[in-house]
Amino acid sequence: MRHLIFTGVAQLVEHWSPKPGVGSSSLSARAKFEKMNLVKYIIDSFDELRNKVSWISWEEAQKSTVVVAVFTVIFALAVFAVDKFFQTGLTEYFKLF
Repeated sequence: MRHLIFTGVAQLVEHWSPKPGVGSSSLSARAKFEKMNLVKYIIDSFDELRNKVSWISWEEAQKSTVVVAVFTVIFALAVFAVDKFFQTGLTEYFKLF
């Protein structure tokens, strides 16, 4: 039991993990497997974006961009107005003292 105290937690988890394939397997073998999974994931992601996603038209994307830009400016002006209102109000309040 004494050797468990000085063993790192990561080694204990890896050694006693009930998951298949985890434990005393080679790190380089796992790294190659994960690299292959990453490459397959990237290829599959591009394939899905190209063939399975329905994209909006270019004109609709431009219109949506303009709507977002306009409302962003309106919201920024509203935040500025509220900030200026409170700044002026607090400045005048503290001038009373």
